[in-house]
Amino acid sequence: MNGPAPGIRPPTGGWNASVGVGRMPEQRSAVRVGTAGDVRPPLLASRLHPPALGESVLARPRLLRRLDAGSAGPVTLVSAPAGWGKSTLLAAWTRLVGGSSGEGAEVRPDGSVVEAARPVPAWVSVEAGDDGDRLWSYLAAALRAGTGPGRDSAQVPDRPPRPDQLELLAAGLAAREEPVLLVLDDLHRVTDPAALTGLDFLLRHAEQRLRLVVGARAGLPLAVHRLRLAGELTEIGPDELAFTDDEVADLLTAHGVALSGAALHRLRERTGGWPAALRFAALALQRQPDPSRWVEQFGGDQPDVAGYLHEEVLAAVEPAARELLRRTALAETVCADLADALTGGSDAERTLADLAGDGGLLRRDESRPPWYRCHPLLADLLRAELTRLPADELRELHLRAAGWYADNGRPAEGLRHALAGGHWDRATEIFVAQWPELAPYDRSDFGAPAPAPPPPEVVRRDPELALAYAAERAHAGDPPAATAHLHAAVAVVDTLPAQRRDRFLRLATAVELTLARLAGDHAEVRAAVARLIRAHPTPPGPSDLAAPSGEPATGPVQRSAPASGVRAPEPLAAPVAGGPRGSATEDAELRAFAGTALGLVELAEGQLPSARFARALGAAREAGRLRVELVCASRSALLDAVQGRLRAAEASARAALAMPPCHGWACRLDCAYAQLALAVVALHRDQPEEVAGNLALARAATGESETPAGAGSPVVETTAAAVAALCRAQLLHDRGEVAAGHRLLAEARHRIADRPAAVELAYQLLAADADLLGARGDLEAARDLLAGPLRDQVEPLASVAVALAPVAVALARVELRAGDPRAAGRALPDWAAPEAERWSLPVRVDAGLLDAVLARHGGDERRAGRTLERVLDLAGPEGVRRVFTRADPAVRDLLAAHLDTGTAHWSMVSDLVRGADEPAERGPVEPGPTLEEPLTERELTILRYLQSILSNVEIASELSLSVNTVKTHVRNIYRKLDATRRREAVRRARELRLI
Repeated sequence: MNGPAPGIRPPTGGWNASVGVGRMPEQRSAVRVGTAGDVRPPLLASRLHPPALGESVLARPRLLRRLDAGSAGPVTLVSAPAGWGKSTLLAAWTRLVGGSSGEGAEVRPDGSVVEAARPVPAWVSVEAGDDGDRLWSYLAAALRAGTGPGRDSAQVPDRPPRPDQLELLAAGLAAREEPVLLVLDDLHRVTDPAALTGLDFLLRHAEQRLRLVVGARAGLPLAVHRLRLAGELTEIGPDELAFTDDEVADLLTAHGVALSGAALHRLRERTGGWPAALRFAALALQRQPDPSRWVEQFGGDQPDVAGYLHEEVLAAVEPAARELLRRTALAETVCADLADALTGGSDAERTLADLAGDGGLLRRDESRPPWYRCHPLLADLLRAELTRLPADELRELHLRAAGWYADNGRPAEGLRHALAGGHWDRATEIFVAQWPELAPYDRSDFGAPAPAPPPPEVVRRDPELALAYAAERAHAGDPPAATAHLHAAVAVVDTLPAQRRDRFLRLATAVELTLARLAGDHAEVRAAVARLIRAHPTPPGPSDLAAPSGEPATGPVQRSAPASGVRAPEPLAAPVAGGPRGSATEDAELRAFAGTALGLVELAEGQLPSARFARALGAAREAGRLRVELVCASRSALLDAVQGRLRAAEASARAALAMPPCHGWACRLDCAYAQLALAVVALHRDQPEEVAGNLALARAATGESETPAGAGSPVVETTAAAVAALCRAQLLHDRGEVAAGHRLLAEARHRIADRPAAVELAYQLLAADADLLGARGDLEAARDLLAGPLRDQVEPLASVAVALAPVAVALARVELRAGDPRAAGRALPDWAAPEAERWSLPVRVDAGLLDAVLARHGGDERRAGRTLERVLDLAGPEGVRRVFTRADPAVRDLLAAHLDTGTAHWSMVSDLVRGADEPAERGPVEPGPTLEEPLTERELTILRYLQSILSNVEIASELSLSVNTVKTHVRNIYRKLDATRRREAVRRARELRLI
């Protein structure tokens, strides 16, 4: 077994009795196999039976069901490093399937166990030193047990078979009605691939009548790549073996330990769900007077965990690879170039790939070049070993890291390492040269440990160093420490010469702005921006930082003194002495930094400041500030998508996701904004599968999290959450879950009800909600919902304000559905007026489409055709489809008639007619049959892509996955849906109401 990892514990209701634990065939000390004259050593019965399970072993039905499903195919591989519960899981499943009835059993989704007709598995535990002869002796005994008495059993030779014997055995297996199920535990212990030649031959030629379930750590001698490519491999890895929050709670309950939801979630995060570590933690928590406090201190340097990691994990790693692991533990994530910089080598790429592949010690992301990270507990242990390095050697490592990060667009990490290594001059240099990049635009670094602060005498000589420390602490989400060091820096500012003092005060104001943004003090952010602008030697003109139309302009803010006591410096006549960067670059830096800060404030208030971010994006590119550029590009992408500028949004989002700061699990919030932009683009193009997939990747921005109640609420980005609600509500409507969509929109409207600046968002949510009410026939409620905002409209509805346009269009649709085209015409705003060009494109196209429908309803076919042609002119370049394909039947009739009268968009219109037919044919989704093995969330996402014309390569690009990963998911989808090709899988999924 793989150490003390927990496996399965009987659930309430007497699971032991159902499974048949204790009723397996009696184990004997040894079993002799061979002829009477055979002098070969006896076979150990303990190696031919699954090990016994302890009383506190946890039931994990989801994994047992995965094994049930996988064992229906040729090979199932459970692969993970030591301590992940592989042997325990396989033993539990083998005992479950091999119950006393001899007919097997299976686990239902609710965890209950039922008898089922299935082959009874045979078991072999592989040991170190097994050569081909010894291993085959055990395989032969297991095969005989699996085939049962008779002719098939007699065909199994005692020694490694000759080719003719293998062919005879393969033919016998292929002729069987029921397959033979063989469980091989710890198969990685076989180091000679030739030892498994016979088994590999049987797999290829027994016509799937031999099925393997394999547990292994790494270096599997089977032809895994061939099996994977042929779709004959089911894989269960660390991600699936990791304990969920519910399973952690069950494990702790079995050990008599009670933890709060927050502490339980924290324990799972600290352990990464690693079963062995959780078992150690459960045992230790039984003796702790304050379990929650102990969880906060739990790490890989705990004696039991450290000992296990040393003996079971690191002992198998080559010394050179282990040294690389230790030195790169200085960083949270690492790429090959950074690893080479830290080790002084040149071959880290191969070592990292090996450790992430066969070794499973590292996780790899899908970026190019790839980034890697350790399991958190292993990282703890390695960092503890780092502290035992000589002080000079450790300082040198930090200096190398600081240099690499500063030179590769990650100055925040560079500053942290410069401070941690006590390289004060380097820290000041990074801060002064790269201060615009040091604002905390993401919360992924929050909670980073504080480096030792610089000594007071160094701060007196170099006050900017204290500012650098304050910036680092702000970036780590520690405002109190940042404020304290800001005060310490200001206290000695009078000792600086005039020009350096002016630079210092501007940098201090930038730190103040950052702290105000962290505190959510929007007034102070605007005030700090005003001070920065006034302090600049050549303040940007009104157009550079002008507020978008209808938004409060940023101007001088009168205040007695900043919160930190920093006085706003007087404007200078000379350029800022900030280093070698010229005044033009410094001006661009200021515009990028200040514009981004104002845009983030306005976005948090619910505004849609697309022009603000567009200007800041241009300034960031001009200044060469990648981090600020990523922030602006991702937000600009979302705002462009909301406005219907779909091509620009898609280009910006994909460019943002390809930027280096997005690699290595960094900048997750910015990447999430880009994914949300792609979701909105897909929504307007009526690609529901892509909407769902991108929404799943946008959780960091939308506030959706797996964090349980009480474990700390995720930060909700106001605008992003509202846009995500709009997308999800439309998907729910498409699936016939109108009531659920209505509830979702009502909650989103409630969340922004206290934000007066979010008027445009509020009206979009209101209009979408009214459309859902109208779709389910509640026209009076929809009319009442829309009446309030329009009641106060002074001008005629034909000239409504930009924000009210979606409300007026929704009201016109409600009136048309109510059978009153005249009222609909009165409500419909003039979508062709010059001021309508400021509306979002989907709203304008929707209004034009309604206008065409009303014209046709009134008998004016010519005007209807002309109007529709203009609408198509608007929608075509951006690929807007949803307003056509998900509209009422009258739109489909209008489009079909337009094909007959002639159009410059014949291909587009014919495609829209087909698209409009599909939802009508599908209708509302009713509960249907379920799969024996449910699709995972990722498989559902890829299944939705299979409806499109995208190739596997294109799907991989869309989801930022490797092509092999997509192919593996596609094969699993085919297997679960009992399909052999793409079209068949899609048809089957629609029958099951999965799409």
